[in-house]
Order: sequence, then C-alpha cells, then structure tokens
Amino acid sequence: MARSQFSFHKRQKELAKKKKKEEKMARRAERKEEGSKGPQIATVNEFGEVIEVDEPEVDDVEGDEEDDDA
Repeated sequence: MARSQFSFHKRQKELAKKKKKEEKMARRAERKEEGSKGPQIATVNEFGEVIEVDEPEVDDVEGDEEDDDA
C-alpha cells in the first residue's frame, strides 16, 4: 500500500513560504539601507506614456527639532 505524499508537500510548502519571507526581509533591508522614501507616483496619459513623476514628500522629524534649553 502506498504512503501519502502529504508530509512531503507540506514540507515543500513550508520551505517556499520561508524562502519568500527571507526575500521580503532582504528587500526591506536593502530599501532601508538605500534610504528609499517609498514608491514614486507617475502621471500618465491615455496611451500609457509617463508625463510627470511625483516624488513623495517625507518629513524628517529627527533633524527638525532644536533644543532651546540653554
């Protein structure tokens, strides 16, 4: 009598999920290292040609605060 391949398929699914998670973490680390500000937003015409690319505005709150306690 043949055995079920359930445990083999389950393990393959777990490995695929783990690999995908590691790739996602690597992409996040790379993006953080580069200092990416997020996705760019583009305006396109009816033919799908890019007209204008808008950079997202990000406020840098760490460097904006000043200490006036002196």
